[in-house]
Amino acid sequence: MEPLAAARRLLSRSRRVVAFTGAGVSTASGVPDFRSPGGIWSRYRPVTIQEFRASADARRRYWLYKKETYADFAQARPNAAHAALARLEADGRMLGVITQNIDGLHQDAGSRKVVELHGTNRRVECLGCGRTGPAAEAQERLLAGEDVPTCAGCGGPLKAATISFGQALR
Repeated sequence: MEPLAAARRLLSRSRRVVAFTGAGVSTASGVPDFRSPGGIWSRYRPVTIQEFRASADARRRYWLYKKETYADFAQARPNAAHAALARLEADGRMLGVITQNIDGLHQDAGSRKVVELHGTNRRVECLGCGRTGPAAEAQERLLAGEDVPTCAGCGGPLKAATISFGQALR
């Protein structure tokens, strides 16, 4: 049986479905993946949370890769897979989505019950005081020439609200 037909058959017989998604669902939308050949980590060395906290240079490297990949994330739109999952939820056939993706495309497609295991690229958090805010403001500051966006409240370093190497899942 073809995989798509098998999936349809399983869905039609199931009463409680949860989707678990990863990079494969969003690469069709133009979102770069991290681990494959040619992925983000083949071009940039990952910055661990410990390095980010301890080193101004590590924070600059982190925000350089965020700046250089910003357009890919900003231009991405939900694809047919995101839309199909949102329809299943809207029809009451799916309990929700658990995703490793940080792009927010499930929500853009209309999914309301989304658990983002690795956080979201759409928000930033201050490592000094814990304040959070929209990532777009930090991105605007980067594009205007700021190396490392800092918190307006306490001056601490901002970081995307995503999981870094060495950091526990939320």
